[in-house]
Amino acid sequence: MQDLRIALVQSQLHWEDRAANLEMFGSKLAELDSPADLIVLPEMFSTGFTMNAAPLAEHMDGPSVAWMQEMAALKNAVITGSLIIEENGNFYNRLIWASEDGSLQTYDKRHLFSMAGEEKVFSPGSAKLITELKGWKICPMVCYDLRFPAWIRNRNIQEGDLLPGDTEAAFYDLLIFVANWPERRIQHWRKLLQARAIENQCYVAGVNRYGTDG
Repeated sequence: MQDLRIALVQSQLHWEDRAANLEMFGSKLAELDSPADLIVLPEMFSTGFTMNAAPLAEHMDGPSVAWMQEMAALKNAVITGSLIIEENGNFYNRLIWASEDGSLQTYDKRHLFSMAGEEKVFSPGSAKLITELKGWKICPMVCYDLRFPAWIRNRNIQEGDLLPGDTEAAFYDLLIFVANWPERRIQHWRKLLQARAIENQCYVAGVNRYGTDG
């Protein structure tokens, strides 16, 4: 296992303005003053956390995914964050894991935030993503997933400790959370990140956006 350098890019977001957000994040990535192996952007970084999915959704060959691939190649790093993706007539809050070689892995947010009506617009995911970078096994999650420890639990597969959604690679060293977490519950965000680290005996990195949205 090698040292892993992570850049957490926290920012205000331009509400439902993909072009402005991609330009803004492009500028921020250009200003990174030290190399990173993994660059983490917030949840729905290209639009803000909006339920206006139909006019804003992209396909996997859309501009935001292409931008992530371009930036990953430019920075020689993995870039991750979530987007509104349409697939087979369904909308997903999909985390994209874009590697510098152009390859993509995905995770669809499992636990949808009912207080914002997310479950009325988006379809939930059904399987975790465990990926590897520089010898680290990494499990990326999205925002509200943080409140569901049974889904996140770091499992010892040699003891047969598997649940639906687990895979043969269910053990990880690092949890990643991308979020649009409200300020009024920011203490929950901080304490739950710590709790997930303690109970899973792993490192945790989380990035939230800031500012005001629609």
